[in-house]
Amino acid sequence: MRPKDLPSALYFVMRFRYRLVCMIFIALLLALLPPPVASQDTSWQKDNATWRAEHTKDLLKPDGWLSLVGLEWLQLGDNTVGVAADNKIRLPKGPAHLAVLHLEGETVALNPPSEGFPQDFLVAGARAKPQSLRAEPNNDKVAPRMTIGTLNLYVIRREARFALRIKDGQSPSITGFRGLKWYPPDETYRVMAKWIPYTPFKTITLATLVGTNYDQPVPGAAEFALLGKTWRLEPVLEDPAVAKLFFILRDTTSATTTYGACRFLYTGFPTNGLDKPGELVLDFNRLENPPCAYTPFSTCPLPPPGNRLPIALPVGEQRYHGAN
Repeated sequence: MRPKDLPSALYFVMRFRYRLVCMIFIALLLALLPPPVASQDTSWQKDNATWRAEHTKDLLKPDGWLSLVGLEWLQLGDNTVGVAADNKIRLPKGPAHLAVLHLEGETVALNPPSEGFPQDFLVAGARAKPQSLRAEPNNDKVAPRMTIGTLNLYVIRREARFALRIKDGQSPSITGFRGLKWYPPDETYRVMAKWIPYTPFKTITLATLVGTNYDQPVPGAAEFALLGKTWRLEPVLEDPAVAKLFFILRDTTSATTTYGACRFLYTGFPTNGLDKPGELVLDFNRLENPPCAYTPFSTCPLPPPGNRLPIALPVGEQRYHGAN
């Protein structure tokens, strides 16, 4: 109520100051509140879009999975490599005779053809010379890259078998790329899982699409609730030096809209590390196709029995349109 003994001008000054103080208080209160849900949703969608763009970019790299054009298993003794018809391993392009890969026991040696190595043939960035080629079981990163023109070649090992992997930075899959196919993003399938560590680590044997098997360590299990039930998935630890977990899984969409063998999901480590109980975000919107979905020349692992879910995960990457 307006005091009768105050002049009119003083009354309005006091009223203005009161409103100003209220507005400042409300502004400070809003600044302390968490951002609205809509803003958080927008941020998550942007992160998801960025991840998809990076995934596509990786596939299209000159040595990405879309560049893979050959996988040739080595025979004991000399394996000649080149474009000419008299080679045991025929390249899609390059010189008539590039090199000779000699397999003896567990050693692969690189030797020159009769006319010598081509001048522009490089091994690990240096001019090619006779040498042994490093190849460790299921650890392709250590293999030295042999390059000539747009070709990138290296020896891989699967159990006791060795093969030459051939990549081309101008492969038809790269030059004719028409994009990937995705489900719409759905935050329902981004869940917080309980991390259950295994002490000591468990070891499982993974089968592959090419009929080989290899062992991998399993550091624990991720347990989560989805669609009214509790599920559990086990990741493998591919490289102890990298803080990344690798989930190989399959769901019921594999019969219709996603790659039939499996899909992959990579995550960071749980909140308290691998050896303590903690939490782990599983964002199934980031399910991606394995390399074998893009090319018949890869050697992909298959999901262990416990990672074959009897539910649909209609998020992430769908079947690749260019698959054979």
